[in-house]
Amino acid sequence: MPSSRDRQARLATYVVYGVQGLSFASLLVQVANLQTKHGVDEGTLTLLLLIVPVFAGAGSVAAGAFAARLGSRLLLRVAQPLLAAAVVLAGLAPDLVLLVAALLLFGVTVGAVDAGMNMQGVAVERRYGVEVLNGFHCVWSALGMTAALWVSVTAGLPLELVMALPMVLAVAGSLYAGRILCSPEEEKAATPAGTPATGRFPWRPIIPLCLAMGFLYVCDAAVSNFNTVFMKDVLEAGPRVIPLAYVAYQAATLAVRLGGDVAVRRYGPAAVVRIGGVLAALGFLGVVAAPNQVLGIVAFGLAGVGLAVVAPQSFSAAGRLDPAGTGVAIARVNLFNYVGFIVGAALVGGLAEAVDMRVAFAAPLLLSGAIIALASGFEPRRAAEASPA
Repeated sequence: MPSSRDRQARLATYVVYGVQGLSFASLLVQVANLQTKHGVDEGTLTLLLLIVPVFAGAGSVAAGAFAARLGSRLLLRVAQPLLAAAVVLAGLAPDLVLLVAALLLFGVTVGAVDAGMNMQGVAVERRYGVEVLNGFHCVWSALGMTAALWVSVTAGLPLELVMALPMVLAVAGSLYAGRILCSPEEEKAATPAGTPATGRFPWRPIIPLCLAMGFLYVCDAAVSNFNTVFMKDVLEAGPRVIPLAYVAYQAATLAVRLGGDVAVRRYGPAAVVRIGGVLAALGFLGVVAAPNQVLGIVAFGLAGVGLAVVAPQSFSAAGRLDPAGTGVAIARVNLFNYVGFIVGAALVGGLAEAVDMRVAFAAPLLLSGAIIALASGFEPRRAAEASPA
Protein backbone atom coordinates (compact mmCIF):
# COMPACT_ATOMS: atom_id res chain seq x y z
CA MET A 1 0.00 0.00 0.00
CA PRO A 2 1.58 3.33 -1.03
CA SER A 3 2.23 5.78 1.77
CA SER A 4 1.39 9.49 1.75
CA ARG A 5 5.07 10.15 0.99
CA ASP A 6 4.88 7.82 -2.02
CA ARG A 7 1.85 9.73 -3.30
CA GLN A 8 3.65 13.02 -2.78
CA ALA A 9 6.66 11.80 -4.77
CA ARG A 10 4.34 10.53 -7.50
CA LEU A 11 2.68 13.96 -7.76
CA ALA A 12 6.08 15.66 -8.03
CA THR A 13 7.10 13.21 -10.75
CA TYR A 14 3.95 14.03 -12.72
CA VAL A 15 4.97 17.69 -12.54
CA VAL A 16 8.53 17.16 -13.81
CA TYR A 17 7.26 15.06 -16.72
CA GLY A 18 4.75 17.79 -17.54
CA VAL A 19 7.38 20.52 -17.37
CA GLN A 20 9.63 18.50 -19.68
CA GLY A 21 6.84 17.98 -22.21
CA LEU A 22 6.01 21.70 -22.16
CA SER A 23 9.65 22.77 -22.53
CA PHE A 24 10.51 20.28 -25.27
CA ALA A 25 7.47 21.03 -27.41
CA SER A 26 7.77 24.79 -26.92
CA LEU A 27 10.95 24.70 -28.97
CA LEU A 28 10.26 21.91 -31.44
CA VAL A 29 6.89 23.19 -32.69
CA GLN A 30 8.68 26.43 -33.56
CA VAL A 31 11.16 24.80 -35.96
CA ALA A 32 9.44 26.19 -39.06
CA ASN A 33 9.23 29.67 -37.51
CA LEU A 34 12.88 29.60 -36.45
CA GLN A 35 13.80 28.48 -39.97
CA THR A 36 11.92 31.46 -41.41
CA LYS A 37 13.34 33.93 -38.86
CA HIS A 38 16.94 32.99 -39.62
CA GLY A 39 16.45 32.30 -43.34
CA VAL A 40 18.07 28.85 -43.41
CA ASP A 41 17.53 26.12 -45.99
CA GLU A 42 16.59 22.54 -45.09
CA GLY A 43 20.21 21.34 -45.22
CA THR A 44 21.28 23.95 -42.64
CA LEU A 45 18.15 23.24 -40.62
CA THR A 46 19.09 19.55 -40.48
CA LEU A 47 22.56 20.42 -39.15
CA LEU A 48 21.05 22.71 -36.52
CA LEU A 49 18.61 20.01 -35.41
CA LEU A 50 21.47 17.52 -35.05
CA ILE A 51 22.97 19.70 -32.30
CA VAL A 52 20.17 18.80 -29.90
CA PRO A 53 20.42 14.97 -29.89
CA VAL A 54 24.24 14.93 -30.02
CA PHE A 55 24.52 17.04 -26.89
CA ALA A 56 21.47 15.43 -25.30
CA GLY A 57 23.27 12.08 -25.53
CA ALA A 58 26.21 13.59 -23.67
CA GLY A 59 23.81 15.04 -21.10
CA SER A 60 22.14 11.67 -20.60
CA VAL A 61 25.45 9.85 -20.04
CA ALA A 62 26.60 12.54 -17.60
CA ALA A 63 23.24 12.32 -15.83
CA GLY A 64 23.72 8.59 -15.25
CA ALA A 65 27.07 9.17 -13.56
CA PHE A 66 25.77 12.15 -11.56
CA ALA A 67 22.60 10.41 -10.36
CA ALA A 68 24.47 7.23 -9.37
CA ARG A 69 26.40 9.35 -6.83
CA LEU A 70 24.02 12.16 -5.85
CA GLY A 71 20.56 10.99 -6.96
CA SER A 72 18.23 12.21 -9.70
CA ARG A 73 16.43 14.80 -7.54
CA LEU A 74 19.37 17.21 -7.42
CA LEU A 75 19.99 16.57 -11.11
CA LEU A 76 16.45 17.69 -11.97
CA ARG A 77 16.53 20.71 -9.65
CA VAL A 78 19.55 22.03 -11.56
CA ALA A 79 18.88 20.91 -15.13
CA GLN A 80 15.17 21.62 -15.53
CA PRO A 81 15.27 25.42 -14.93
CA LEU A 82 18.30 25.61 -17.26
CA LEU A 83 16.28 23.82 -19.93
CA ALA A 84 13.52 26.44 -19.66
CA ALA A 85 16.17 29.18 -19.97
CA ALA A 86 17.48 27.52 -23.15
CA VAL A 87 14.01 27.65 -24.75
CA VAL A 88 13.72 31.37 -23.97
CA LEU A 89 17.21 32.03 -25.37
CA ALA A 90 16.40 30.15 -28.59
CA GLY A 91 13.41 32.42 -29.14
CA LEU A 92 15.40 35.57 -28.37
CA ALA A 93 18.48 34.65 -30.46
CA PRO A 94 18.99 37.40 -33.07
CA ASP A 95 21.39 35.37 -35.21
CA LEU A 96 22.56 31.83 -35.91
CA VAL A 97 25.55 32.02 -33.55
CA LEU A 98 23.37 32.67 -30.51
CA LEU A 99 20.75 30.18 -31.72
CA VAL A 100 23.44 27.48 -31.85
CA ALA A 101 24.51 28.38 -28.29
CA ALA A 102 20.90 28.09 -27.11
CA LEU A 103 20.52 24.73 -28.87
CA LEU A 104 23.71 23.45 -27.19
CA LEU A 105 22.29 24.31 -23.76
CA PHE A 106 18.91 22.89 -24.73
CA GLY A 107 20.50 19.61 -25.86
CA VAL A 108 22.59 19.00 -22.74
CA THR A 109 19.79 19.86 -20.34
CA VAL A 110 17.05 17.97 -22.21
CA GLY A 111 19.21 14.83 -22.06
CA ALA A 112 19.86 15.25 -18.35
CA VAL A 113 16.19 15.89 -17.58
CA ASP A 114 14.97 12.97 -19.72
CA ALA A 115 17.25 10.59 -17.82
CA GLY A 116 16.49 12.09 -14.41
CA MET A 117 12.72 12.13 -14.74
CA ASN A 118 12.65 8.49 -15.85
CA MET A 119 14.86 7.53 -12.89
CA GLN A 120 12.25 9.17 -10.66
CA GLY A 121 9.44 7.46 -12.56
CA VAL A 122 10.99 4.00 -12.15
CA ALA A 123 11.63 4.67 -8.44
CA VAL A 124 7.96 5.56 -7.93
CA GLU A 125 6.88 2.51 -9.95
CA ARG A 126 8.99 0.28 -7.71
CA ARG A 127 7.52 1.85 -4.56
CA TYR A 128 3.96 1.33 -5.86
CA GLY A 129 4.65 -2.19 -7.12
CA VAL A 130 2.52 -1.75 -10.28
CA GLU A 131 3.03 -0.18 -13.71
CA VAL A 132 2.66 3.61 -13.54
CA LEU A 133 5.18 4.88 -16.10
CA ASN A 134 2.60 5.28 -18.88
CA GLY A 135 0.77 7.74 -16.64
CA PHE A 136 3.88 9.90 -16.31
CA HIS A 137 4.47 9.87 -20.06
CA CYS A 138 0.79 10.70 -20.49
CA VAL A 139 1.34 13.99 -18.64
CA TRP A 140 4.41 14.63 -20.83
CA SER A 141 2.21 14.25 -23.90
CA ALA A 142 -0.56 16.44 -22.46
CA LEU A 143 1.76 19.36 -21.85
CA GLY A 144 3.45 18.87 -25.22
CA MET A 145 0.03 19.09 -26.85
CA THR A 146 -0.74 22.18 -24.78
CA ALA A 147 2.44 23.85 -26.04
CA ALA A 148 1.47 23.12 -29.65
CA LEU A 149 -2.05 24.50 -29.10
CA TRP A 150 -0.54 27.62 -27.53
CA VAL A 151 1.52 28.20 -30.68
CA SER A 152 -1.58 27.75 -32.85
CA VAL A 153 -3.69 30.16 -30.79
CA THR A 154 -0.96 32.82 -30.55
CA ALA A 155 -0.03 32.75 -34.26
CA GLY A 156 0.93 36.28 -35.27
CA LEU A 157 2.35 37.32 -31.89
CA PRO A 158 6.11 37.88 -31.55
CA LEU A 159 8.03 34.59 -31.53
CA GLU A 160 10.08 35.66 -28.51
CA LEU A 161 6.96 36.23 -26.40
CA VAL A 162 5.24 33.01 -27.50
CA MET A 163 8.29 30.92 -26.54
CA ALA A 164 9.03 32.73 -23.26
CA LEU A 165 5.64 32.80 -21.54
CA PRO A 166 5.20 28.99 -21.12
CA MET A 167 8.66 28.83 -19.56
CA VAL A 168 7.46 30.92 -16.62
CA LEU A 169 5.09 28.06 -15.80
CA ALA A 170 7.86 25.54 -16.45
CA VAL A 171 10.25 27.13 -13.96
CA ALA A 172 7.51 27.45 -11.33
CA GLY A 173 6.60 23.77 -11.70
CA SER A 174 10.20 22.68 -11.53
CA LEU A 175 10.86 24.67 -8.35
CA TYR A 176 7.74 23.22 -6.72
CA ALA A 177 8.40 19.58 -7.64
CA GLY A 178 12.13 19.61 -6.92
CA ARG A 179 11.56 19.78 -3.17
CA ILE A 180 9.39 16.66 -2.94
CA LEU A 181 10.84 14.23 -5.49
CA CYS A 182 12.33 10.96 -4.23
CA SER A 183 15.57 11.58 -2.39
CA PRO A 184 18.63 9.41 -3.13
CA GLU A 185 17.85 7.38 0.00
CA GLU A 186 14.25 6.86 -1.12
CA GLU A 187 15.35 5.83 -4.61
CA LYS A 188 17.58 3.16 -3.07
CA ALA A 189 14.89 2.15 -0.58
CA ALA A 190 12.63 1.30 -3.54
CA THR A 191 14.99 -1.49 -4.66
CA PRO A 192 14.49 -5.13 -3.65
CA ALA A 193 15.98 -6.04 -0.30
CA GLY A 194 19.46 -7.51 -0.49
CA THR A 195 20.16 -6.22 -3.99
CA PRO A 196 23.83 -5.24 -4.31
CA ALA A 197 24.32 -1.68 -5.60
CA THR A 198 26.86 -2.66 -8.23
CA GLY A 199 25.23 -0.82 -11.11
CA ARG A 200 25.62 -3.99 -13.20
CA PHE A 201 22.82 -5.43 -15.25
CA PRO A 202 22.59 -8.03 -18.04
CA TRP A 203 23.27 -6.61 -21.50
CA ARG A 204 21.69 -9.40 -23.51
CA PRO A 205 18.03 -8.59 -22.67
CA ILE A 206 18.66 -4.85 -22.85
CA ILE A 207 19.71 -4.89 -26.52
CA PRO A 208 16.09 -5.10 -27.86
CA LEU A 209 15.15 -2.20 -25.59
CA CYS A 210 18.02 -0.07 -26.87
CA LEU A 211 17.24 -0.86 -30.51
CA ALA A 212 13.51 -0.26 -30.07
CA MET A 213 14.25 3.03 -28.32
CA GLY A 214 16.53 4.06 -31.18
CA PHE A 215 13.98 3.14 -33.86
CA LEU A 216 11.21 4.84 -31.91
CA TYR A 217 13.12 8.10 -31.82
CA VAL A 218 14.02 7.98 -35.49
CA CYS A 219 10.25 7.97 -35.99
CA ASP A 220 9.67 10.60 -33.32
CA ALA A 221 12.42 12.81 -34.75
CA ALA A 222 10.70 12.67 -38.13
CA VAL A 223 7.49 13.94 -36.55
CA SER A 224 8.98 16.38 -34.03
CA ASN A 225 11.52 17.98 -36.34
CA PHE A 226 9.71 17.92 -39.66
CA ASN A 227 5.94 17.85 -39.08
CA THR A 228 5.72 21.65 -39.32
CA VAL A 229 7.88 21.70 -42.46
CA PHE A 230 5.77 18.89 -43.99
CA MET A 231 2.53 20.73 -43.25
CA LYS A 232 3.85 24.04 -44.59
CA ASP A 233 5.73 22.91 -47.69
CA VAL A 234 4.00 19.69 -48.78
CA LEU A 235 0.39 20.25 -47.71
CA GLU A 236 0.56 24.08 -47.93
CA ALA A 237 -1.03 24.67 -44.51
CA GLY A 238 -1.40 28.13 -43.00
CA PRO A 239 0.08 29.34 -39.68
CA ARG A 240 -2.92 28.25 -37.60
CA VAL A 241 -3.12 24.80 -39.18
CA ILE A 242 0.62 23.97 -39.21
CA PRO A 243 0.87 23.13 -35.45
CA LEU A 244 -2.23 20.89 -35.58
CA ALA A 245 -0.26 17.90 -36.90
CA TYR A 246 1.84 17.92 -33.73
CA VAL A 247 -1.32 18.49 -31.66
CA ALA A 248 -2.85 15.38 -33.23
CA TYR A 249 0.32 13.37 -32.65
CA GLN A 250 0.50 14.36 -28.98
CA ALA A 251 -3.27 14.05 -28.44
CA ALA A 252 -3.23 10.49 -29.78
CA THR A 253 -0.18 9.70 -27.66
CA LEU A 254 -1.96 11.12 -24.63
CA ALA A 255 -5.14 9.11 -25.25
CA VAL A 256 -3.21 5.85 -25.53
CA ARG A 257 -1.08 6.51 -22.47
CA LEU A 258 -4.16 7.23 -20.36
CA GLY A 259 -5.02 3.54 -20.61
CA GLY A 260 -1.52 2.23 -21.28
CA ASP A 261 -0.75 1.00 -17.77
CA VAL A 262 -4.03 -0.94 -17.62
CA ALA A 263 -3.38 -2.50 -21.04
CA VAL A 264 0.14 -3.56 -20.05
CA ARG A 265 -1.08 -5.14 -16.81
CA ARG A 266 -3.72 -7.10 -18.73
CA TYR A 267 -1.93 -8.12 -21.94
CA GLY A 268 1.76 -7.74 -21.14
CA PRO A 269 4.31 -5.28 -22.56
CA ALA A 270 5.30 -7.40 -25.57
CA ALA A 271 1.78 -7.57 -27.00
CA VAL A 272 1.17 -3.87 -26.43
CA VAL A 273 4.45 -2.87 -28.11
CA ARG A 274 3.80 -5.23 -31.04
CA ILE A 275 0.36 -3.74 -31.73
CA GLY A 276 1.85 -0.27 -31.38
CA GLY A 277 4.41 -1.01 -34.09
CA VAL A 278 1.66 -2.07 -36.51
CA LEU A 279 -0.37 1.10 -35.90
CA ALA A 280 2.69 3.35 -36.20
CA ALA A 281 3.55 1.79 -39.57
CA LEU A 282 0.00 2.45 -40.80
CA GLY A 283 0.23 6.04 -39.57
CA PHE A 284 3.45 6.77 -41.45
CA LEU A 285 2.03 5.11 -44.55
CA GLY A 286 -0.80 7.63 -44.25
CA VAL A 287 1.67 10.52 -43.97
CA VAL A 288 3.50 9.41 -47.11
CA ALA A 289 0.24 9.18 -49.06
CA ALA A 290 -1.70 12.10 -47.48
CA PRO A 291 -3.53 14.01 -50.25
CA ASN A 292 -4.66 16.93 -48.06
CA GLN A 293 -4.18 18.66 -44.72
CA VAL A 294 -6.98 16.84 -42.88
CA LEU A 295 -5.76 13.35 -43.75
CA GLY A 296 -2.18 14.41 -43.03
CA ILE A 297 -3.16 15.49 -39.51
CA VAL A 298 -5.08 12.21 -39.00
CA ALA A 299 -2.06 10.19 -40.17
CA PHE A 300 0.26 11.96 -37.74
CA GLY A 301 -2.26 11.15 -35.01
CA LEU A 302 -2.30 7.45 -35.92
CA ALA A 303 1.51 7.38 -35.78
CA GLY A 304 1.25 8.81 -32.27
CA VAL A 305 -1.16 6.04 -31.26
CA GLY A 306 1.34 3.39 -32.29
CA LEU A 307 4.49 4.93 -30.82
CA ALA A 308 2.96 5.98 -27.50
CA VAL A 309 3.77 2.91 -25.41
CA VAL A 310 7.29 2.12 -26.61
CA ALA A 311 9.28 4.61 -24.51
CA PRO A 312 7.47 3.96 -21.18
CA GLN A 313 7.87 0.20 -21.59
CA SER A 314 11.54 0.57 -22.52
CA PHE A 315 12.27 2.48 -19.32
CA SER A 316 10.14 0.14 -17.21
CA ALA A 317 11.96 -2.92 -18.58
CA ALA A 318 15.33 -1.19 -18.08
CA GLY A 319 14.38 -0.56 -14.47
CA ARG A 320 13.71 -4.27 -13.97
CA LEU A 321 17.16 -5.04 -15.37
CA ASP A 322 18.80 -2.66 -12.87
CA PRO A 323 17.33 -3.87 -9.57
CA ALA A 324 19.92 -1.95 -7.53
CA GLY A 325 18.26 1.26 -8.68
CA THR A 326 21.47 3.01 -9.72
CA GLY A 327 19.84 4.61 -12.77
CA VAL A 328 22.68 3.44 -15.02
CA ALA A 329 20.47 1.13 -17.11
CA ILE A 330 17.86 3.83 -17.60
CA ALA A 331 20.48 6.40 -18.61
CA ARG A 332 21.97 3.97 -21.15
CA VAL A 333 18.62 3.07 -22.70
CA ASN A 334 17.81 6.79 -22.73
CA LEU A 335 21.02 7.36 -24.71
CA PHE A 336 19.43 5.52 -27.66
CA ASN A 337 16.71 8.15 -27.57
CA TYR A 338 19.31 10.57 -28.92
CA VAL A 339 20.99 8.06 -31.19
CA GLY A 340 17.57 7.73 -32.79
CA PHE A 341 17.13 11.49 -32.96
CA ILE A 342 20.54 11.92 -34.58
CA VAL A 343 19.83 9.25 -37.16
CA GLY A 344 16.28 10.52 -37.63
CA ALA A 345 17.27 14.14 -38.19
CA ALA A 346 20.06 13.17 -40.60
CA LEU A 347 18.09 10.46 -42.42
CA VAL A 348 14.78 12.27 -42.81
CA GLY A 349 16.39 15.64 -43.45
CA GLY A 350 18.83 14.12 -45.93
CA LEU A 351 16.08 12.30 -47.83
CA ALA A 352 13.98 15.47 -47.90
CA GLU A 353 16.92 17.42 -49.34
CA ALA A 354 17.85 14.71 -51.88
CA VAL A 355 14.37 13.60 -52.97
CA ASP A 356 11.35 15.11 -51.22
CA MET A 357 9.62 15.20 -47.83
CA ARG A 358 7.10 12.46 -48.65
CA VAL A 359 9.85 9.98 -49.48
CA ALA A 360 11.64 11.02 -46.29
CA PHE A 361 8.72 9.78 -44.18
CA ALA A 362 9.08 6.29 -45.68
CA ALA A 363 12.09 5.76 -43.35
CA PRO A 364 10.05 5.84 -40.10
CA LEU A 365 7.47 3.66 -41.85
CA LEU A 366 10.06 0.88 -42.25
CA LEU A 367 11.50 1.28 -38.74
CA SER A 368 8.05 1.04 -37.18
CA GLY A 369 7.96 -2.45 -38.65
CA ALA A 370 11.29 -3.23 -37.00
CA ILE A 371 9.79 -2.39 -33.59
CA ILE A 372 7.26 -5.18 -34.14
CA ALA A 373 10.11 -7.69 -34.48
CA LEU A 374 11.72 -6.46 -31.22
CA ALA A 375 8.57 -6.59 -29.12
CA SER A 376 9.35 -9.95 -27.48
CA GLY A 377 12.32 -8.34 -25.70
CA PHE A 378 9.89 -6.32 -23.57
CA GLU A 379 8.42 -9.43 -21.93
CA PRO A 380 9.72 -9.72 -18.34
CA ARG A 381 9.68 -13.52 -18.35
CA ARG A 382 11.75 -13.77 -21.54
CA ALA A 383 14.14 -11.08 -20.37
CA ALA A 384 14.72 -12.99 -17.15
CA GLU A 385 15.39 -16.21 -19.03
CA ALA A 386 17.91 -14.44 -21.28
CA SER A 387 19.85 -13.03 -18.32
CA PRO A 388 23.18 -14.64 -17.45
CA ALA A 389 23.26 -16.53 -14.20
